[in-house]
Amino acid sequence: QVQLVEFGGGLVQAGGSLRLSCVVSSGRTFSTYTMAWFRQAPGKEREFVASISRNGGFSFYATSVKGRFTISRDNANDTMYLQMNSLKPQDTADYYCAAKADSGAYYLMEAFLADYWGQGTQVTVSS
Repeated sequence: QVQLVEFGGGLVQAGGSLRLSCVVSSGRTFSTYTMAWFRQAPGKEREFVASISRNGGFSFYATSVKGRFTISRDNANDTMYLQMNSLKPQDTADYYCAAKADSGAYYLMEAFLADYWGQGTQVTVSS
């Protein structure tokens, strides 16, 4: 059974920072998963935020967060991170980590392709 658990959400003022973590519990090596962050704001569809390759050497970002967010992973500790700086009210959403096993692609950018999901963590940015 694969479990993804997110940590680190909360309430922050515009311009502030938060760091999200996603811990993966699995019977297989963490580095075999392509990982990603998605988010879903109230009344909106889930959208791609960022993805990172299995070895952590490559990352890709949505235009809306590029230059402000940084995705990373620690394969030794089965954890993925999302450092969010210069937060804006429009970043308010539930943030989800997702995993794709044995993917031939560097990135996971489409929600329907994910094999596993976390339960989400809420991020609220006040103006």
